[in-house]
Amino acid sequence: MPGSNEAQAVSLIVSQDKQLGGLVKLDERTSGKQLQLTKNGAVVSEKLASLAQVKPGDALRVKINGQAAKIKIAAVCEMYTGHAIYMSADYYEKATGKKYQSNASLVDLKTRSGQKISQFAASCLKLAACGAVSQNQSQVKTLKQVVNSLQTVMIVLSLLSVMLAVVILYNLTNINVAERIRELSTIKVLGFHNHEVTMYIYRETIALSLAGIIAGIILGKGMHRLILQVIGSSQIMFNPRVDLFVYLAPIGAIILILCLLCLWVDRTLQKVDMLEALKSVD
Repeated sequence: MPGSNEAQAVSLIVSQDKQLGGLVKLDERTSGKQLQLTKNGAVVSEKLASLAQVKPGDALRVKINGQAAKIKIAAVCEMYTGHAIYMSADYYEKATGKKYQSNASLVDLKTRSGQKISQFAASCLKLAACGAVSQNQSQVKTLKQVVNSLQTVMIVLSLLSVMLAVVILYNLTNINVAERIRELSTIKVLGFHNHEVTMYIYRETIALSLAGIIAGIILGKGMHRLILQVIGSSQIMFNPRVDLFVYLAPIGAIILILCLLCLWVDRTLQKVDMLEALKSVD
């Protein structure tokens, strides 16, 4: 495949039911549109389409039971683990030239207990007509472990980012006040009120923070997509969609830090003896 250096194992699911009996949810990730199997093309999983660098309307070359075949991509479905190609029975016969014959069954158990699923799989393997049983629970478990590990890392990085923001804004404001104390003393002696003196110097900090927020959102969005592509394996895809809360949370944290620092600067400037500051020699 163009986006991968190794061959990929793909599950081929062929059905006479356009909606796969409701056992498989075929949706388009960006639009949420529900997909159906047609006789004009196949539905492929999003990660497979990404690795093969194909989109709806393109053709994809695959090997089905050792025989090369060229299939048309009718749609790309949302799927985060593994690769799959879904075809209608009519299109399967058209693409491969072979008559469709069912050789597997999709089973949806009422219970989702791991023990019950293992027991059912073991009972199926005892049947002479059953050659193999494939469970999706192991894939789901692996994906959850990866997501939980990433979530822990993200929480630590978020806390460190907030601490870094506090240190930077505090030092920036503290240095700004210390170096311009004579200038602040002068405008206060000229009749500026305490809050006006605070905003005189704090507007710079607010402007820099707003510029940092805008740049962070723009650059962070691109970095987020890049990181998801790097950490995702050839079998796993992470949803690049980001909730609004992810943007609002850091913006709210920065605004809170700015407000607290503003109160600190205001109290600090009120306690400074402006006349003594004016008498000091640089």
